[in-house]
Amino acid sequence: MDLRPLRHFLALAETLHFGRASDACHVSPSTLSRSLRQLETRLGVRLIERDNRTAYLTREGRLFQQYARDALEQWAALRQTLMEEAGELAGEISIYCSVTASYSFLYELLSEFRLRHPRIELKLHTGDPADAIARILGGDEDMAISARPETLPAPLAFKPIATSPLVFIAPREATDWLPAEIQPPLAAAWADTPMILSESGLARERTDAWFRSLGIKPRIYAQVAGNEAIVSMVGLGFGVGVVPQIVLDNSPLADRVRTLDVSPRLAPYDVGLCVLDKKLRTPLIHALWTQVADAPRQADA
Repeated sequence: MDLRPLRHFLALAETLHFGRASDACHVSPSTLSRSLRQLETRLGVRLIERDNRTAYLTREGRLFQQYARDALEQWAALRQTLMEEAGELAGEISIYCSVTASYSFLYELLSEFRLRHPRIELKLHTGDPADAIARILGGDEDMAISARPETLPAPLAFKPIATSPLVFIAPREATDWLPAEIQPPLAAAWADTPMILSESGLARERTDAWFRSLGIKPRIYAQVAGNEAIVSMVGLGFGVGVVPQIVLDNSPLADRVRTLDVSPRLAPYDVGLCVLDKKLRTPLIHALWTQVADAPRQADA
């Protein structure tokens, strides 16, 4: 069975860009265009409308996108079941996580797994941890290492790997804008403190709630994607940031910042493996899922 046209279409549907999709599929843009035309001819409808500048999915394209995902998942599940019955698993698992998570958890998670299942190919994509849940729900990844959201969406399963405090960090060197003490009962001092925060995600939600509880509107100096960039900007003296302790412990710039003893402290969060619940029925995903220990480890406070 030639499943390449379905994979080509899904790459186009995700990127809506022929150049990026062809790179992801390791084919030429002309091959990708030909594959799309063949699909549209067989179906008798347009799946993607395009001109010289833009491309977008048609209504039929959105319907076919879901079909293509389901078809590839069902084919993979059948193939994996047959492989399992033959005594060996083979196939591909895509994993999404932040750069910090990739070297904090992946080696421990995957080293033994690779020895047990050498024919399983693992594809790693790194990016903003705030995007992890959406990528799983959208079917773009099989698994993600992510912070557990306040409310876990119903289609998702989550297994904790570690628990990490959220900490306030400031430049190690003294600055004119940072008061000697910026914690209650001098909470008003926070109103003039420049903050460097995540654009979105659990850390941002808890930081916003922290400021609301003090009746303070924070002065936002910068909003960035990814916690690693927050450590860099704080180390350069641009403001105070909020990051998971795990990020700080693994940052090469950790010696350029210091943690603030702030009260009340932000609630810690669970970091773990996230997957669509229905995918746990596939042997490959189930094998990796069971590799994770049930008791999460603790990050240092």
